[in-house]
Amino acid sequence: MIITLARIDDRLIHGQVTTVWSKKAAADRIIIVDENVYQDEIRKTLLKQACPPGMKVNIVNVPKAIAVFNNSKYKDDKIFYLFTNPAEALKLVKGGVPVKKLNIGGMQYSEGKTQITKSVSLDQEDVKAFKQLDQLGVKLDLQVVESDPHVNIMDKISEKYKG
Repeated sequence: MIITLARIDDRLIHGQVTTVWSKKAAADRIIIVDENVYQDEIRKTLLKQACPPGMKVNIVNVPKAIAVFNNSKYKDDKIFYLFTNPAEALKLVKGGVPVKKLNIGGMQYSEGKTQITKSVSLDQEDVKAFKQLDQLGVKLDLQVVESDPHVNIMDKISEKYKG
């Protein structure tokens, strides 16, 4: 598989993804990697309906994503990975999928999270996962919309989480 884009966006397939990011990715297929979505039949159906025209979408958990990545049948497929959180991306990387760059879009605020930008809020598990991804050499590019400047999320994390 050829990874054209890997992005965290907890809304998954929505306006920005269908009109901008999917075009930027120039992929054949969107693969959503998320255990909760994988187990939610209604949400899976809705996401498949929201997929950009002409693009396939698959919703899988991490073990299935790793198995598919390693299946030679798909070696020439261009893939756009979508995640809701950095923990699933970390599991994929630790499982041997060579994600070199991770684009970070929206991660909405909820109880227990700290807002680090107007569109990104993190809890301690998110911070821990981002730190591990950074240590594994994954470039962490915070860019909610394509016109935003590129920012290394680790810089924002250091500002908010001293130490």
